Amino acid sequence: MKYSQWIGVAAALLLVGACFMPWAYYPDLNKEFTGFFSELNRYGRPGKILIFFAVIEIVLFLIPKIGAKRANIFVTAMCVAFAIKSFILYAACYRGICPERRIGLWLVLVLSVIGVVASWLPNIPVKEDKAEG
Repeated sequence: MKYSQWIGVAAALLLVGACFMPWAYYPDLNKEFTGFFSELNRYGRPGKILIFFAVIEIVLFLIPKIGAKRANIFVTAMCVAFAIKSFILYAACYRGICPERRIGLWLVLVLSVIGVVASWLPNIPVKEDKAEG
């Protein structure tokens, strides 16, 4: 695709922004959790890792080498895996209380999948071998 690399960069930048948005509302605590805040830091700070992956994705999307494109497939796959893990962690019910999923959690999941799709469609010119004969 012609614009797949720029779509991937945009998805990674939006992923960084989604880490700061509310991910879940816990009614028993009356608090909203984000990628950087959870009660007593029990869920960690997955926003840091997702931002780390997003920065690497942006760099690899902008490098026009085949090795960078191959590495980007791995990095985006790791980002999706971590986004799924975070989604399950933040959206799971506990002790009969189910948190309300907020837009940030959905955006993290969707934007990381968009990054994988964009990494599978690199815009690299193909050299044609001339057959001798």
